[in-house]
Amino acid sequence: MNREYFDPRPTEYPFPKDTCAHYLVVKKDNGTVFDKDYPYVDRSRKMRFRQAVMRFLLYFLAFPVASVRMGLRVKGRKNLKIHKKELQNGFVSCCNHVHLWDFICVMCALRPVKPYLLAWAKNVRGENGALMRMVRAIPIPENDPHALSAMNSALSGLFADRQALHIYAEGSMWEYYRPVRPFKTGMAYIACKNKVPVLPMAFSYRRPGFIRRRIFRQKALFTLTLGEPQFADTALGREEMRVELTRRCHGEVCRLAGFGEGENIYPPVYDGSRRIDYYPIDIAEK
Repeated sequence: MNREYFDPRPTEYPFPKDTCAHYLVVKKDNGTVFDKDYPYVDRSRKMRFRQAVMRFLLYFLAFPVASVRMGLRVKGRKNLKIHKKELQNGFVSCCNHVHLWDFICVMCALRPVKPYLLAWAKNVRGENGALMRMVRAIPIPENDPHALSAMNSALSGLFADRQALHIYAEGSMWEYYRPVRPFKTGMAYIACKNKVPVLPMAFSYRRPGFIRRRIFRQKALFTLTLGEPQFADTALGREEMRVELTRRCHGEVCRLAGFGEGENIYPPVYDGSRRIDYYPIDIAEK
């Protein structure tokens, strides 16, 4: 691994054996059913008003607080201007998922674009569900093909309106984890189906200074680097195109996170992938 990039090596989080599994406990369940009739993209006047208020709070409160609290630096924003033409008809963005607040950082980096977020259904019906809906979270329905079809139709509507959608292709959040875990191919499926590019981004870490380490017990400072849009190779077959785009985007995220070719310890595509203990760590078996 590139020595210029800091590795926090956290020991307190029970990272599961499955690289896409969750370890955070969602304490509440509001009982919302994500079926074919659920408004995955809620365009009601009430929701649009709530989202506008939330956007105001994000700009004037959440973005500054997150920037200070996480020591956020954003690199590569010039790519939004350089590739404005390629991105203006909508796009999918992706990055490694490494902090509870990292979507705030993504929104901050992409502004003035207001991305939607594809989210774990359990989180959207949990204690932070209302807040997540106000930052444009779209739950992924489980075990219901009709609901999944309805969600995909809603996503197609988003791209028809030239919107952006952020997807955490690793499938779950692992705090302060340095390696980039394998990507599920659903992200590439959505991009290919809707004929939009993928904008890869990556979180990497910087070592905190003495005060942050000793007084505030901060494990790491965050850098979010934006890359260049990646397009599907339409000369390939449908399945091959999806896998190839997944591999390429994973490679770009690894590069942006500071990994040289072949340095990241995980394969690019998720296939029941298991956690690799690349340093001694006391982690719960799951």
